[in-house]
Amino acid sequence: MGNSLHNKIYLGRRSVAVLNNKRVQAMLCVGAFASIGLVWLVIRAFK
Repeated sequence: MGNSLHNKIYLGRRSVAVLNNKRVQAMLCVGAFASIGLVWLVIRAFK
């Protein structure tokens, strides 16, 4: 029963609910900007 369609749908909805959390969205946004900044610094360092 652990691999039933019901459990997959429930887990899918749960993961979407986590992404709707404002704190999680803020952390993802900060992480994305930090990653972009690091890539930019690495590209500048090798030019």
